[in-house]
Amino acid sequence: MSSEATAKKLAPVKSRKRVTILGSTGSVGCQTIDLIERAPEKFDVVALTAHKNVEKLIEQAKRLKPELVVIGDESQHAALKAALAGTNIAVAAGAQAIIEAAQVDSDWVMSAIVGAAGLPGTLAAARRGATIAFANKETLVCAGPLMMKLVAECGAQLLPVDSEHNAIWQVFDFERRDAISRLILTASGGPFRTRSREEMKTMTPEQAIKHPVWNMGAKISIDSATLMNKALEVIEAHFLFAMPSEKIDVIVHPQSVIHSMVEYEDGSVLAQLGSPDMRTPIGYCLAWPQRMETPAAKLDFAKLGQLTFEAPDVVKFPALRFAREAMAKGGTSPATLNAANEVAVQAFLDKRIGFLDIERVNEETLNGLPVAALTDLDTLHEADQAARRFAGECLTKLSAR
Repeated sequence: MSSEATAKKLAPVKSRKRVTILGSTGSVGCQTIDLIERAPEKFDVVALTAHKNVEKLIEQAKRLKPELVVIGDESQHAALKAALAGTNIAVAAGAQAIIEAAQVDSDWVMSAIVGAAGLPGTLAAARRGATIAFANKETLVCAGPLMMKLVAECGAQLLPVDSEHNAIWQVFDFERRDAISRLILTASGGPFRTRSREEMKTMTPEQAIKHPVWNMGAKISIDSATLMNKALEVIEAHFLFAMPSEKIDVIVHPQSVIHSMVEYEDGSVLAQLGSPDMRTPIGYCLAWPQRMETPAAKLDFAKLGQLTFEAPDVVKFPALRFAREAMAKGGTSPATLNAANEVAVQAFLDKRIGFLDIERVNEETLNGLPVAALTDLDTLHEADQAARRFAGECLTKLSAR
């Protein structure tokens, strides 16, 4: 972020924000709506999109009365249109319609579509200079250099919703970034932190999505169980804060009270603390450059008793190693890793492969494909598709064993 972007924190705030939510039926989208409905005098929702949960989308549209509602799954278009007939709400369907929703005139866009599928909408919002709160870390993992260049050229603003990056953002001194020694991302360790590799071989999707602290969607919960979520966050932090890989560390903090830290050259470490509730970082972005009240529980330090920390086990959880290898290779490598992981996680959720097979698919794909310079979106798309095909071939081999 430039000093100009930082200066925007002092800009006057409109009395009511026009809000677009891309991915409104997912965990982050629903929590965003929860905060909006607690302060209806401050926000006007103008567009909502969902992938295929048409029932939830209809329910949200009837309550919030946006100008436009989009369902990604075109087979649900008729049902959505019939349910909202007579409401004066425009209805559309398909991938292009989601991009058009991102282009609707609004002050603030929540980018909460899971995975690489969220990239086109985020890019469309950036091109019109919107303020974008992004929970979709794949935006920067896959297209970091392209996205940051576009944001700078179009005058857009990126607000990180991930609790870790939001925490760093709150304590990062953008005017004196040379004084920053390192970023320290905290990780809960996931549901299998104390499990052995042997035990993890038999873990089921139902066990993997039961996060001990956070309430999240299935895909991000699996990523937390493999520590791939933290691996992707290291790449995200690299691009968002323009920090080299060697200045980004990870520490396991099971209580998830310290959400991340910034260490300065004088030895000072600034941290953002709070209860593990995504409505805190969402609310910070939603009200930015102000703050707003959220229902997140206030910390009671006496009841907390103690906070513990441990180094991540990169042998048991190699995802962090994959991320640093992808960053070292550069170019399309982070996008390759992300695509492989999306394929592998879905296969695990479908019970086609075992838990430890996820990392096998990721490593084989990352090492098995050439690296191309990330010059444009066509190159990115080609790399993404090639990685998905390669990962699919890895799944076929695993199934044949």
